[in-house]
Amino acid sequence: MSRHDLRSAFLPPKMASATATYGQKESSDQNFDYMFKILIIGNSSVGKTSFLFRYADDSFTPAFVSTVGIDFKVKTIYRNDKRIKLQIWDTAGQERYRTITTAYYRGAMGFILMYDITNEDSFNAVQDWSTQIKTYSWDNAQVLLVGNKCDMEDERVVAADRGRQLSDQLGFEYFECSAKDNINVKQTFERLVDIICEKMSESLDNADPAVTGAKQGPQLTEQPERPHQDCAC
Repeated sequence: MSRHDLRSAFLPPKMASATATYGQKESSDQNFDYMFKILIIGNSSVGKTSFLFRYADDSFTPAFVSTVGIDFKVKTIYRNDKRIKLQIWDTAGQERYRTITTAYYRGAMGFILMYDITNEDSFNAVQDWSTQIKTYSWDNAQVLLVGNKCDMEDERVVAADRGRQLSDQLGFEYFECSAKDNINVKQTFERLVDIICEKMSESLDNADPAVTGAKQGPQLTEQPERPHQDCAC
């Protein structure tokens, strides 16, 4: 297997028709080093759509409109001298859409598993969402646990320590964020991308050079800065 083939193993399945609806310019732009498929999952109303729009468009609207099925946005970023195209999928949290959304887990390299710090039920559901990731995604998918709406400290019902404890139990890194106040949104996505890149580099470094045709994977020369992971509201 060539390095190109190995890199292709990290690309999501073809979704040309969906990409075309997003925009001709983005869909036709193939000038990137890697493409990562990332899913945002969690119960309904935890703020997944607002989180995505804050990151992709730097916009926020307080109006709540429940996502129907699944939607996505594309954003290209630079990390460690690599141009990385992110396909970020916003999934519906309602049970009736679960069969649809789990079909998109395949090929996802990263997950943002989100709960609402003001909603105990959304926190209690994290374990079930984690099980779904393990069931429907590939083994090397990376996951971050995110407690959203940390701007609503007066309404908090899930303490940050409980979030950290659960993330340690599940083996995920933990962030508290606010899409409304733009707290830790960019840092969350960048940390997830860095973890994916690190795992890719490890996979290429550990691969047999006779098989890959290369001794090393992508050179990730810069050590990613560790962001502050708690909300400073």
